[in-house]
Parts: sequence; C-alpha cells; structure tokens
Amino acid sequence: MMRTAIIMPARSASTRFPGKPLVHIKGVAMLERVWRIASSISHQAKLAVATDSQDVAQFAESLGASVIMTSPDCRTGTDRVAEAYAALNFPADAVVSLQGDAVLLPPWVIDEVLTAFAADSAIQITTPAVRLNGQALHDFVTHKRSGSSTGTTVVTDAKGNALYFSKGIIPYCRDENARTDLLRHIGLYCYRPEVLQKFASLEEGRLEKLEKLEQLRALENGIPIRVVEVDYRGRTHASVDNPEDIAIVEKIIDTEGEIIN
Repeated sequence: MMRTAIIMPARSASTRFPGKPLVHIKGVAMLERVWRIASSISHQAKLAVATDSQDVAQFAESLGASVIMTSPDCRTGTDRVAEAYAALNFPADAVVSLQGDAVLLPPWVIDEVLTAFAADSAIQITTPAVRLNGQALHDFVTHKRSGSSTGTTVVTDAKGNALYFSKGIIPYCRDENARTDLLRHIGLYCYRPEVLQKFASLEEGRLEKLEKLEQLRALENGIPIRVVEVDYRGRTHASVDNPEDIAIVEKIIDTEGEIIN
C-alpha cells in the first residue's frame, strides 16, 4: 500500500486576500471545507495543515487536524509543503499538496491522481486537469477575456506530460471558431518526496515569476509533470483567489449542492 501524506498549506497573510483560510463560505470556514474533502477520499493518508498563523493553527486543531508551523518566508504553497513534510516524521511514498482554498475539489479527483501516481513509478510529479467544452468552455473563455487572472490552462505532449501552464488561454487558436475544448489545470500536486525536496531547493524560475505559477519552476528545471485528466462528473470547478470569488463559489454550491454533506 502506498504511504501517502496530504499536506494543506494555509497561509493567512495573503496580499490578495488576507485571512483567507478562515473566511466563511455559506457558513463554513474555507479550511474546514478543504479538510472535509481530504478526509473523504478513498485512499488512506496522513493529513496535516501547514501554516504560519497561530489563528489558523488553533482552528485546524479544533477540527482534529495535525498542524505543522512553517516559516512565514515560504515562497509558495509547495515550498510550505516541503518544509512541513521535512518536519512531519512520516516516511511517505507520495506527498500531496492540497491548497487550503480548494473548496470545490471533488474528493474522487484526489483519488484519481493518487491511483495514476501509484500505477507508474516513473512519475515524479502528477497534477490533475479537467477538459472544458460546451458551456463550461464558453464561460471560462469569457471569464478570462474579461481580464481575470483566475484559472490556469495547460498543454501536454503525447504522453500526457505538461509542456506549459499559463494564466492565459493556451493553446492559442487562430480560428477561434474551431476551438472545441481546453484543459483547465487543477492546483493539486502529488510528489515523490525526494522530488518535492529538490523542487524546494531550486531558485524561482523566470517563467514562474512572470506567470506567478510555481509549477513552472519544475518545468524550467527539466522535472516532468504528468497531467491526469479527471472527471468532475458534472460539477463545476472554481478556485478562490480573490474576495470576489466567494460569491461565484457560493452560487455554484447553491446550484449544484455541497460536495461533502
């Protein structure tokens, strides 16, 4: 059985959204929603919250979570996960970075990523993506063209390894009427422990700084990322990057219901 650690980085001092982990969505704190999702997966895993905030730590402990205090100087969520894993004292085969704002991530998506990771020993990092088409594609493209930085796209090679991630819409389509689908990246990562530590030891890359996408650090340094196409089973993906995203997420929950009841 694959030994798995799921670490949820929860930074409170976000410049775009201060105090985000404890903000309520339909009466439930964001971090609690993500904790419930992680607790509902089929794979057995050790769960922990990594934070630099005493308020977040106290709330996480009230949920029954293991908490690892990390430096406020961590550059990204993955750097925070790497620091937390080094202190966890748990010999994992797979370390999952589950962002503390992933409030609409279906638990079966985590299971699908872990299953793919376990099936191929050559994978160093794996991450999910959902294929958008129809109305979902139209809504996403319209949202991006409004100037929003929310939402990341990815293109892959023939083996499913990532070629590039972007906050823009890729691939560029010269005949926009010919566009039928798009891969939207989901910000969940599963690492071999040694690859996670290598990632954290690397300097921020030029493209990483430009796009503000930490996964580009891996690609810039020749570390492959396997993209697993997952099925949201009719549910809508959305992330919470800014305060205005709360209303979008709450509307989705009103329409589709709670993922975890």
